[in-house]
Amino acid sequence: MQLAGSLSVHLRTKTEALTQRTAFPEAGTPVDHLGAFSARPIPQLSLATFVILLVLWWAATWTSGGSIGLPTPSDVMAALVDLARNGELLKHLGASLQRLVLGWILGACCGVCIGLAIGLFSWGRSIALPLVSAIFPIPKVALLPLFILWFGIGEGSKVATIAAGVFSPMVFAAYSGVCSVDRNVIRMAQTFGVPRRSIVWKIILPGTVPALLSGSRISCSIALILLTAAEMIGAQHGLGALVLASGNLMRTDQLFAGILVLSALGVSVSVLLSCLEHVLLRWR
Repeated sequence: MQLAGSLSVHLRTKTEALTQRTAFPEAGTPVDHLGAFSARPIPQLSLATFVILLVLWWAATWTSGGSIGLPTPSDVMAALVDLARNGELLKHLGASLQRLVLGWILGACCGVCIGLAIGLFSWGRSIALPLVSAIFPIPKVALLPLFILWFGIGEGSKVATIAAGVFSPMVFAAYSGVCSVDRNVIRMAQTFGVPRRSIVWKIILPGTVPALLSGSRISCSIALILLTAAEMIGAQHGLGALVLASGNLMRTDQLFAGILVLSALGVSVSVLLSCLEHVLLRWR
């Protein structure tokens, strides 16, 4: 009887210890937290996706040998190489990049300043927030004729259109970034007598960086769309002008080449922002 009782106590003790170890792992024990919900890119899968799309494109044109509506991949690559050799591609790409960079910088700087004012000051929230909320839903392409009247049909109207499209997303990104900063950290800094300017520079502004980077991704996509639309109206050089001229001449191989360059430009901007996130948000 004593042996049976001792064995029962021993088994119960082992079971409780195993249950506690399962519920509360010891320090140093690796725990699977479902990857901490941090999705990581798989380069092989990304490359396979583009390869599959290319194979499907080739298969769709294999039997017919290509048509006006859908040229073959080889025809598009030949047109792309042709544009690169005669210098037309570099000329169009350079003009588009200049407009894109100038428009985005102008719109982003103004948007971030207004967004920070909305997030930090009551007067900014009372005055600027209703105005930005009213401007945001307006399609910026609809403002292009007005910008042409104001700034002429040259570079000014195109840069202004891109800046107008970038402005509102960056305002809301900066505003939401200020609102997302932990208020307990701010109160703690105020308790220790940290000056208001130091709180803004050392706590609030660094805390808005993730939101600003997310807003930059959205605003860059909008800027590329507006760039293409603006260059289709009264531009001699630029990727949008190349696409429009190729479509008018039924040169769909050059049209597809221009679209591929625009797509590559968008991917390049996304990669650049990802590298910037990796550098600036390493603390996360």
